Amino acid sequence: MLKVDSIERGIVIDHIAAGKSMKIYKYLNLDEADFTVAMIKNVVSKKLGKKDIIKIENVLDIDLNVLGFIDHNITINIIENDKIVTKLNLELPQEVSNVVKCNNPRCITSIEQEIDQRFRLVNKEEKLYRCIYCDQAYDPNKQDI
Repeated sequence: MLKVDSIERGIVIDHIAAGKSMKIYKYLNLDEADFTVAMIKNVVSKKLGKKDIIKIENVLDIDLNVLGFIDHNITINIIENDKIVTKLNLELPQEVSNVVKCNNPRCITSIEQEIDQRFRLVNKEEKLYRCIYCDQAYDPNKQDI
């Protein structure tokens, strides 16, 4: 049986859809961390079947909108003195900036590089986002974070 120790102070990112923890790991630049990080993949879960978990023994400034964009079912647990002091349930954000790029070559963001890449949620059920400048749909199957 795998045993991962509890953390005294830090963040536990729980209920990550199985296989999505590496996206979060890369987004948070955890490969450059000089503190303890545990990433556990394909953990048995009653709720999800399988899930991933990331334990970070440090306090980070995390953009919860980006994590909600990656996987809106994530739970964030803030740990102090070995206890959960805050539990946050994420949602799909209404808008994200500079997370993904518009792939329309005629979009103003392709021409003017300094303009923020902004996408707005247009269909919550389908998790569909569109560029606010040209209305190009973000396709998670063709684009990555």
